[in-house]
Amino acid sequence: MNKPTPVKKTKTRRTKTKRTVPHGHAHVFASFNNTIIMISDQAGNALAISSAGSCGFSGGKKSTAYAAQIATNQVANQAVNAFGLKKLDVFVRGIGQGRDSAIRTLLNRAGLQVETITDKTTIPHGGVRPRKARRV
Repeated sequence: MNKPTPVKKTKTRRTKTKRTVPHGHAHVFASFNNTIIMISDQAGNALAISSAGSCGFSGGKKSTAYAAQIATNQVANQAVNAFGLKKLDVFVRGIGQGRDSAIRTLLNRAGLQVETITDKTTIPHGGVRPRKARRV
């Protein structure tokens, strides 16, 4: 008896096309301890993300303006090289030291044009219930 020859399955692979995103959003979250920068497309899908901590800064150095500048520069390079980003809308949240530095770095970055800067920092309204009146 002859054994049937096994059928070889060929795998088809899709060719990767380079996705271009000409207009994106930059989200800057500047807290007292760290600065996180994310660049996304118009739909909100993340393209590149970085923080001062992921750039090698630790402890109190993460909250500095210089650390935010390095992190912002790294994110901008990733987005421009990988997706061909040209224009940005910047959304800023928080009141940390890296806030102005991140915006300034995005403005001065060659090849990126900042169209709008929007402050999305939350403002408390109403607050918590006050303490009861002290009776002596």
